[in-house]
Amino acid sequence: VGLITFGTNVQVHEIGFGGLPKAYVIRGNKEYGTAKVSQLLGCAPVAGGKGGGAPPPPAPPGQQQPNGLPPQQQAYESPGQQVLRRFLLPVSECSMTVESILDDLRKDPWPVPSDKRVARCTGCAMSVATSLLDLALPRSGARLMMFVGGPCTSGPGQIVNRLKTEDMRSHADISRNAEPLHKPACEFYASLAKRNHPAAGKKGSSTQAAANASATSAHVVDVFACSLDQVGMLEMAELVEATGGQMVLGDSFGQSVFKESLRRVFRTFEPDVPEDGGKMQMAFGATLEVLTSREFKVSGAIGPVTSLGKKGPNVSDLEVGKGGTNAWSLGGVDPGTTVAIYFDITNPGTSPLPEGKRRFIQFLTKYQHANGRTRLRATTLCGPWYNPPPGEGEKRAPPQPGVNGYNGNMEQPSPVKMSFDQEAAAVLLARVAVDRTGSEDVADVLRWVDRSLIRLCSKFADYVPDDPNSFRLAPEFSLFPQFVFHLRRSQFLQLFNSSPDEAAYYRYILNRENTTNSLVMIQPTLLSYSFNGPPQPALLDSQSVRPDTILLLDTFFHVVVFHGETCAAWREQRYHEQEEHAAFRDLLEAPQADAQTIMDNRFPVPRYIVCDQHKSEARFLMAKLNPSQTHNSEGGGGAQVFTDDVSLRVFMEHLMKLAVQS
Repeated sequence: VGLITFGTNVQVHEIGFGGLPKAYVIRGNKEYGTAKVSQLLGCAPVAGGKGGGAPPPPAPPGQQQPNGLPPQQQAYESPGQQVLRRFLLPVSECSMTVESILDDLRKDPWPVPSDKRVARCTGCAMSVATSLLDLALPRSGARLMMFVGGPCTSGPGQIVNRLKTEDMRSHADISRNAEPLHKPACEFYASLAKRNHPAAGKKGSSTQAAANASATSAHVVDVFACSLDQVGMLEMAELVEATGGQMVLGDSFGQSVFKESLRRVFRTFEPDVPEDGGKMQMAFGATLEVLTSREFKVSGAIGPVTSLGKKGPNVSDLEVGKGGTNAWSLGGVDPGTTVAIYFDITNPGTSPLPEGKRRFIQFLTKYQHANGRTRLRATTLCGPWYNPPPGEGEKRAPPQPGVNGYNGNMEQPSPVKMSFDQEAAAVLLARVAVDRTGSEDVADVLRWVDRSLIRLCSKFADYVPDDPNSFRLAPEFSLFPQFVFHLRRSQFLQLFNSSPDEAAYYRYILNRENTTNSLVMIQPTLLSYSFNGPPQPALLDSQSVRPDTILLLDTFFHVVVFHGETCAAWREQRYHEQEEHAAFRDLLEAPQADAQTIMDNRFPVPRYIVCDQHKSEARFLMAKLNPSQTHNSEGGGGAQVFTDDVSLRVFMEHLMKLAVQS
């Protein structure tokens, strides 16, 4: 481990120096390359080393050399060896020193005028840290963990001026290019990914080139941002994604969101796991290559990946996400890292494939394990092709219920329809939509999502043309429109009430999580607790809000325990403390225990919220519910949602009307 602190300037702590704390102070208003950092820290190669520099003068008789080594050894010490001896040490050798430095940390002593923001050189500190790792461990796995409590206000990577009269950038500023500091900051953080990788100078923008370079880097950059203000996570997202790092966003460093998330980065495998027992659940320098049979090609990948620019016969001209290649760099990976791969069927529909023809896909994943060894894992899949018979695409009336939902006169649905995985399809669609928000207006992305849903329903639903009442979806498709409805209302495609940093954070987490977790983000889960029986799954609808029930909402980023009006009043009267009301006490404790179970197995740790009906924090639940009852509705049960959004019922009516149009 090593330690760098920063404020107005950057302090690189020499934790290998015994006796007293020692740090090198570097001005925070400029970027420093690897060679410059090596020179400033006194790590230039000595005589006989790689650079052939002059050795320091000999020590007086009876004293040691300045670095404690005899001249014979010092003559052959490289800059990387010096960094490992002075600035990066094993935890067992420096834990007391690092803890002492952290205990003695004080606020930046430089004065701050009342009309200015604190000087914070985040970008400069990041460049010095990457230089240190490049010097010491050029091809070995390492993590650079950035803990930042406010925006970068000076030096490279600056996102806002120090004058408080200037506001932080907003979505509107970025969309109309009215923020002059945004693009230079993005380019700076992207350039850090290609430090010491000249092969990165490929075609495309500097951001794309920087991403290409990280292919050969095994250094992972994590960002832990805890601040009520924005910190520049939007600008740093490119660097974090290029290296396969983690993002954690919280309000303060005292929250469990930060503390538990940091601890879980260093999780280890169970001791009884073969070969990996006791090792950390992280790997470095990962790459992924996809091989396919000739009937289809690779369009691209979406996730924490970077294109390696590897062309091949199975690379499609139709690009989705990071395309134009069949190999990607993943940087740092863990057991939960998930990548979406998109394919393009190249066989023309006019020439059917031979009967019995099978498709093949092979994923080659190579990574450096936490024990230092390189592993290669090959995953091979195969499956049949399906040739649709003539006339299958023609629309027929929906089947009448019979045996297994079909009567004897109706033909069985096609294998394509029967094998549709609507959960995976919803997540794949969400990733494409989120990826497109980086280059397109959100309104255009929403229109594309709507058109995609209409095309799917028009092709696979059963209906009589121009008759919306005849519209029927098979069970394999029945939930898909509901997923899209909630995706359209989610924080991934709705920028209202979220900052650019929050939007970048939510989208990055969606693009690296598995299907189950991603579905929870798109359509949160809701459990209802009452005296009528055990907890029951409830519809994500305003009708589920009842005065005598307690609701548990899991949105992945938040876990909300919501008390109905009556339950909250009983709790305020302290009925749960009376022995005769033990059942009510159990009712209050059950959702809290289930919420703890959810939070125990999740990274990043979600924010835990306990709220009551009609109180301010109830907004975390009400904003996620289907607004079947609004302030404009008459009658009906449940709670009213104050919104102008359409309900799921109105959404489905419009979908059916558009899908059956001939």
